[in-house]
Amino acid sequence: MSRLPEPAVPPDATPLSTRLRELAAADPDHPAVSDGDSTLTRAELDRHTNGLARAFAGRGVSRGDLVAIALPNTVDHVAASVAAWKLGAVPQPLSTRLPPAEREAILLVGKPALVLDEPLPSDDDRSPLPEVVGPSWKAPTSGGSTGRPKVIVSGQAACTEHVLARADGLRIDRADDGVFLATAPLHHNAPYMFSLMALLQGHHVVLMQRFDAARTLALVAEQRVTWLYLVPTMMGRILRLPDEAFPDEAWPDLTSLRTALHVGAPCPPEVKRGFLARLPRPEVLVELYSGTESQASAMIDGRDWLAHPGSVGPVTRGHMSIRDDDGREVPTGTVGEIWMRPDGGPTYHYLGAEPREADGWESLGDMGSFDDDGYLYLADRRADMVVVGGANVYPAEVKAALLTHPGVHDAVVVGRPDDDLGRVVHAVVQGDPAIEGDLLEHLAQRLSRHKIPRSVAFVDHPLRDDAGKVRRGDL
Repeated sequence: MSRLPEPAVPPDATPLSTRLRELAAADPDHPAVSDGDSTLTRAELDRHTNGLARAFAGRGVSRGDLVAIALPNTVDHVAASVAAWKLGAVPQPLSTRLPPAEREAILLVGKPALVLDEPLPSDDDRSPLPEVVGPSWKAPTSGGSTGRPKVIVSGQAACTEHVLARADGLRIDRADDGVFLATAPLHHNAPYMFSLMALLQGHHVVLMQRFDAARTLALVAEQRVTWLYLVPTMMGRILRLPDEAFPDEAWPDLTSLRTALHVGAPCPPEVKRGFLARLPRPEVLVELYSGTESQASAMIDGRDWLAHPGSVGPVTRGHMSIRDDDGREVPTGTVGEIWMRPDGGPTYHYLGAEPREADGWESLGDMGSFDDDGYLYLADRRADMVVVGGANVYPAEVKAALLTHPGVHDAVVVGRPDDDLGRVVHAVVQGDPAIEGDLLEHLAQRLSRHKIPRSVAFVDHPLRDDAGKVRRGDL
């Protein structure tokens, strides 16, 4: 018996494994997933995961169990998820780089029946298994950097009707000839989710084992990629590529792209504009704002963004409300906390945490405001806000000002204790320390005095991982 909530599914629901078997029957030699070293066709993936599912079952995995997948970005990672589906189990992607204490805390919360630290040999019997719909199709983790790890179990069952209906609202490429490029580690929800959605669409999923800016563009041209996943950090690294990175031409051919989807963090305007100038059409660039919990989302393409610069778009799914600390809706243009409510039933279930909830609305801690046209603008996360002598400072605003200086490659803004003001602003900057004096003068022209960092630490290494994530607590 599953210990997870059982969402209502249609009586004739199509299991995800059945969908993949049908795709294999329709075109067995079509590439399903590749990682630069290995490629599995649709037929090979189907047969291999039949045997892998039996190997999982031999280790005690059954319907409703979690299967923790701590594997690198290879075809084995995708195969493990498919094998879990074939047993009605729920794949739980995990970072391969978690500190031991954090990993143990997450495993204690999820209690997976199996933890994969390396690929498991497949069973010799590769015949089809009985059809089964699992209670959920994915269970990513979150919250380790706050000291409160949690597992976010998707509210969609592992059936085609649920998962591809979710894909319908995301403007992902739905054409039969789709090729998806996954640029980031699969332990992050967005690249993991989009990779599996692409697989179920029948697209060729191309995995980058590690992000490389020049290689990303080369793969788009070589594989005729139709849609890819990005975060602003990646976009910035791509824009900073030197001309000599491409000896034959300025940039590889990007005309195959129908969607370049970016999520995960606010995008600096100069990065957005720079990327728009490089794409075949501005509407190719699409920004999504949503949490792993998926209560609601906002979305905007490049053409719409040029008319509403800085926005993440209107609400496209579910409902959002901007409220003050007392729970009252704030006027248009006023920053407050973003509260969300789905259209229908629950979109997720926490293991190890409780939602921040009030009267049917939930908050992920983000701050923002709506304009008169209903376009959402993000300010910062509530937990990241720095209160300086009673005045609120949003690190995103300070970071945006820092990034306008040509000598700043990246920046992270945090608060640090101060005996007088309680907290003051501190910046960690990737750049040359020699610019400090000029940088502070630069900021003085753009920020109020209490928002200017009282201290700046310079580093010569990237501040974020390949998925654009940064651990503020470590800084």
